[in-house]
Amino acid sequence: MNGGYFFYDSKHAVSPEELANLYRFTRWGKSRSQDDIARMLEGTSMCFSVRHDDHLVAFCRVLTDFVYRASLWDIMVHPDHQGKKVGTSLLDYALGHPAIKHIPLIITYTSELASFLTPHGFAPKEGALMLLRRPIEYS
Repeated sequence: MNGGYFFYDSKHAVSPEELANLYRFTRWGKSRSQDDIARMLEGTSMCFSVRHDDHLVAFCRVLTDFVYRASLWDIMVHPDHQGKKVGTSLLDYALGHPAIKHIPLIITYTSELASFLTPHGFAPKEGALMLLRRPIEYS
């Protein structure tokens, strides 16, 4: 995929302000502040993003030990770029990254994106436990 899309594997390729603008299109991330997003970026192992005409149009992030486990979070594509394979290309880019591709278990938590993720090898599994300290729309 090209079409003027550029892919990045650095948290320094995105700003908290840009991410806040992208989060506003999600059900679960609208209330995230720029300060909290900045702290989140600092603590995130890897960030993957896509730009078009120098605007952030897609993003996801991975938390990992780089050996055994990783978790995939915040998969977002701006509505104007959905349906153009941007999300698929972003996920292929992230999961095929040399720092990630050999990790045996990558987990994510979403019901909204299940049909999008299953072609990439994700499958629902029972047995996950979760401690939810705040309603999801505030985290």
